[in-house]
Amino acid sequence: MKAVRIHKKVEKDLIELDIFTRAKITELLSLLAKGESLALPVSRPMPIIANGVHELRIKNIEGQYRVFYFVKHLDAILVFHFFKKKTQETPKTEIETGRRRLGEMI
Repeated sequence: MKAVRIHKKVEKDLIELDIFTRAKITELLSLLAKGESLALPVSRPMPIIANGVHELRIKNIEGQYRVFYFVKHLDAILVFHFFKKKTQETPKTEIETGRRRLGEMI
């Protein structure tokens, strides 16, 4: 089982979510930590950020959320970016923020 390391800004954002959405994200991260692979519609690869990066795709009554995570780290799943999705395509600013934060955590 791998540890789950979460970027400090992501921790802050997750605390502000409703309990049901936060529980769903926690459940999915727990599955990843146990070594399970997640696929669409829950998760998809994000090679535009880096090899080994995926996004969790969470939907609730308030909208859609994305959680970027990195699985290729030796001892942990790195959770490095979280945002509410407002457009069809992932905005370049979110991709750049993701790349920067992943670099900070590695």
